[in-house]
Amino acid sequence: MCGICGIVSKASAETLAETVDNMANTLRHRGPDAAGIWVDREAGVAIGHRRLSILDLSPAGAQPMISTCERYVIAFNGEIYNHLDLRADLDQRTIASAWRGNSDTETLLAAIVHWGLREAVHRAHGMFALALWDRQEKRLHFMRDRMGEKPLYLARLSDGWAFGSELKAILAVPGFEARLCRDAVAAFLAYGYVPETHCIFEGIQKISPGCVTSVSLEASPPEIQDYETFQDLLENGLRRRTVQLENGLERLEEVLRTVVEEQMLSDVPLGCFLSGGVDSSLVAALMQRRSAQPVRTFAIGFSEARFNEAPHAAAVAQHLGTDHTEFILSEQDALGVITTLPEIYDEPFADSSQIPTVLLCREARKVVTVALTGDGGDEVFGGYNRYVFGPQLLSRLQRVPRGLRRSAGQIVSAVAPKITSEDGWLRRVASRMQLPVTALDKAAKLSPHLGDIDDLPALYQFFTRGIHDPEHLMSGTTAVTIPEISFPLKGAEWLMAMDTVTYLPGDILVKVDRAAMAASLETRAPFLDSRVITAAWGLPPEAKMANGIGKHVLRSILDRHVPRDLIERPKQGFAVPLDRWLRGDLRDWAEELLSDDTLFGLAGLKPIPVRELWTCHQAGSVNNGTKLWTILMLLAWLNQYRHHFVVPQSADTRLSAC
Repeated sequence: MCGICGIVSKASAETLAETVDNMANTLRHRGPDAAGIWVDREAGVAIGHRRLSILDLSPAGAQPMISTCERYVIAFNGEIYNHLDLRADLDQRTIASAWRGNSDTETLLAAIVHWGLREAVHRAHGMFALALWDRQEKRLHFMRDRMGEKPLYLARLSDGWAFGSELKAILAVPGFEARLCRDAVAAFLAYGYVPETHCIFEGIQKISPGCVTSVSLEASPPEIQDYETFQDLLENGLRRRTVQLENGLERLEEVLRTVVEEQMLSDVPLGCFLSGGVDSSLVAALMQRRSAQPVRTFAIGFSEARFNEAPHAAAVAQHLGTDHTEFILSEQDALGVITTLPEIYDEPFADSSQIPTVLLCREARKVVTVALTGDGGDEVFGGYNRYVFGPQLLSRLQRVPRGLRRSAGQIVSAVAPKITSEDGWLRRVASRMQLPVTALDKAAKLSPHLGDIDDLPALYQFFTRGIHDPEHLMSGTTAVTIPEISFPLKGAEWLMAMDTVTYLPGDILVKVDRAAMAASLETRAPFLDSRVITAAWGLPPEAKMANGIGKHVLRSILDRHVPRDLIERPKQGFAVPLDRWLRGDLRDWAEELLSDDTLFGLAGLKPIPVRELWTCHQAGSVNNGTKLWTILMLLAWLNQYRHHFVVPQSADTRLSAC
């Protein structure tokens, strides 16, 4: 895992090298082991790289790397898990000179020379972001993996381009004027993350997953071509869809074993995150099955029983025989992490599970350099409760006239705070029974919108928006929604596909990448391998959701490795007790941000409705924890970066790139 950056400009070669050196230094956490810069003096191109050594620790794996034919120069961030197979294939097909080393970057570069860029990455299985300079065509190509595991930003300069694994690198370019994008701010308030279609700064775009984005030295717009997107993987799976569940289950387990074995390839210590849930337990089980030594597993827990999954993880670890380490997160630990979040997530980010994720990555990095995760299992195999209950809810709502639904919603909204508040009887019952309290909050959240949910896209907006009306909190913005994407699917499967192209890359993968890279830790997600995704979509819907429970096929495979009674429990997620923390040790930190009128002005936030949310939350009359966390993460980010950007003079001053 690494950090990449670069610039195309008419500046002198010396200035280019100095600029890229400064850009690369902002990414040191992504690659603390080595640094490299390459400059094309004639073309005005400079490329930088920060290296976290995983495969081939020798200088032979140093980057930027030049192809043997000297046509291509690559800066690569990620891993190609099947690079040994590709290397063997190349050895058979070509009369190649001796390999310089054993790195996957060298393998990929040779594959590009032999097959061309798009075909080479189509054959590669892995996670990556790369920049490739074609010295012959004078074009710079950018790519991200199919699912968007690795980030890459591209910015337009007055006389060229700049790119980087994180926004920090682009902000280090002299003369680049970052302008806050109010549409992106509104989108963040709605969803808790800045969607892939937006960037918090105008004039900067995120390279699309599964695509090749190419720029020339001229001022023409980027050219974008697919090489293999999620939609391609989905359609490949649907074409192979089988009704024979047993055959599909055997095929899936075979694919998972292969993928996990490939992802265990490492020249540095390797482990696994283990929550005790289906996804991480299956990954840990397949790793332990392949390993002659106990696999290092890591879990994090909380002192509050209703949020604590650590005992479940410990039970699974004991059964599998892993070398298990557990951490308990306190409020004081959380406060220590929170102050670092704006620096780690250089766009506003408000998935509160970022707190335990950051701490888990820090602690795991003390022992290992690579960790496999269960990320993607929920989206690919139907693990979220909304996939089961969402279509049922929509079917029931569609039977009731809209006016009647709206009236019922108004009544429920009026009484919900009294029974679901911190002192409400319903929440007390749930706490005594150690049940997840998120269902109560979601029920209260649903009631005002009963009259608005008429179809799947509207239902999806309800599920994914933390703040339904960001324009109520902001001045001078219009409503922002994630674009509806056309899939040949219905019901739960449509919701799963939407999550896979929006929530997964925009939230889950951002959360893990930034948290892990801040600790110089590489994470790998077997469930996001293209072969796993194709195999999953080749299964019938009932293989994923059966009897009101998701991930049926994964549970069936896991049954072969772990007793079901160690796994079966209500889905909990990686939640933290935000509502209580904001009334406790985090209160002073929050009130300091909420009292800064300058930050409100930068964001275009209206102080009165925001502070009303805070007052009601402190009184315990309603749980505004999620909404407040989103607002506080925005204010904390603005406080961190207020000197790095300018604010448009009016809300209408926007670029189409934002």
